[in-house]
Amino acid sequence: MLITSQKLDRSRAVLTETVSSQANANPFLEIATSLTPELSEEQQKIKLLLKQFKQVNLSPVMRPLNKSLIKDDHWKAIDEVQEKRRAFLYNFCKKYIKERRPLIHLMRMVSRIYVEDKHKLLYCEVPKAGCSNWKRVLLVLNGLAKSTYNITHDTVHYGRHLKKLDSYDLKGIHMRLKTYTKVIFVRDPMERLVSAFRDKFEHPNSYYHPVFGKSIIKKYRHNADGEALTTGSGVQFKEFIQYLLDSHRPIGMDIHWEQISKLCHPCIINYDFIGKFETLEEDANYFLRLIGAPEDLTFPNFKDRHSTEERTNSEVVRQYLAEIPATERQLTYDFYSLDYLMFNYSAPYVEP
Repeated sequence: MLITSQKLDRSRAVLTETVSSQANANPFLEIATSLTPELSEEQQKIKLLLKQFKQVNLSPVMRPLNKSLIKDDHWKAIDEVQEKRRAFLYNFCKKYIKERRPLIHLMRMVSRIYVEDKHKLLYCEVPKAGCSNWKRVLLVLNGLAKSTYNITHDTVHYGRHLKKLDSYDLKGIHMRLKTYTKVIFVRDPMERLVSAFRDKFEHPNSYYHPVFGKSIIKKYRHNADGEALTTGSGVQFKEFIQYLLDSHRPIGMDIHWEQISKLCHPCIINYDFIGKFETLEEDANYFLRLIGAPEDLTFPNFKDRHSTEERTNSEVVRQYLAEIPATERQLTYDFYSLDYLMFNYSAPYVEP
């Protein structure tokens, strides 16, 4: 929910006597739930609006990573890389984002974050960056499964066994954001994009073909035949890119190709650990040791969908990007430029 400047000005005027200076200093301070009888119904609504506004106006503070459970130098090299990533993101956000931080409703901001209370862990899901196996790990940590290797894909994504942060009340959200270890795993944006396209459009899919495929083919394919318009199957990569770059898309965005900056808000939520898909296993296993996970729990390395197909890597990405004009390659990079910059990825392949 966006709050207009006029409404905020009116809110501040009404609440001069009801919101203390301490609340102004701490954006997460709980405002008393019992509203005073002197406030009208409209004033009560304004008070709640202002509280929601304060909830999202977070100040990033880079706190030290708790390494008390690491007893040897085995993870030293990975830890050094991790500290560089954390410092890079923190400094990037401090320099470029601080004065232009958008207003975002708190519940939307935390809607992709999964909670594991036993080890006090918050994991922000980035699709196509190892999220299926991360959910398997969360199921084991929660005591809902004994091993990551016997959990099916459908159980992972449709079982509804894991809790998300937006299922808690404001006090519960605040407490966990403040005290739990927050982790995000990211991936080179072009690799993630191509991986999503291959998964959703080059294999049978009962959702993405009829919902996205039909709309994409109808708008971007000239002289499309009846079967393609009916089934939505056979979307070409160049058509998918046209859809992605269209400011008037025939259908909205999807989490599998949404920017990471909009999924996890890393310049608002201060993540304690930044893993990368390119070093997935070593990063994940180091993180599991940091939080005190069982010693026999390691991050799974299997691919449970299209397992015989080559993983999307830089060479595969080159092949797909060669199918689209240089101008669209540049525009696609621009679309994901914030993800490239904040996670320090190199500019993508350009020449065919």
